[in-house]
Amino acid sequence: MSFDNKIKELNIKLPEAKPPVGSYVATKVVGNLLYVSGQISINNNGQLIIGKVGKDLSTEDGYEAAKRCGLSIVSQVKEACKGDLSKIKSCIKLTGYVNSTDDFTEQPKVINGASDLIASIFGDAGMHTRAAVSTNSLPLGVSVEVDAIFELN
Repeated sequence: MSFDNKIKELNIKLPEAKPPVGSYVATKVVGNLLYVSGQISINNNGQLIIGKVGKDLSTEDGYEAAKRCGLSIVSQVKEACKGDLSKIKSCIKLTGYVNSTDDFTEQPKVINGASDLIASIFGDAGMHTRAAVSTNSLPLGVSVEVDAIFELN
């Protein structure tokens, strides 16, 4: 099954691939690797998901915020591949950042939101290495940011 068909089967609506708001590019291809800049947590209404996980948001809320980051990553990948997700061979790595309290220790559970989403779409090709780290702040006060590296065919 194609990745596009899997998106349809899962009834996933991808958000619009947003252009960067700083002095960088959203994606960059180097050799057969596609790097995706950090995607921040934005809900399906286009509003930022803000606040600290462990204080303002629960682990489950953080999971959903990370899932939204994963959706934005897939949108950026699709844009970089000119709409053709069959150009993706595999997801290599996700790095997830969680805006959380000092005593919060469930960063992996939060970033599972992005990991689970990528795996649900890309199957075995979506299995990746990962880092899930805590931070005391993220841009615009968002709760989660995730970047990615994909391998191209």
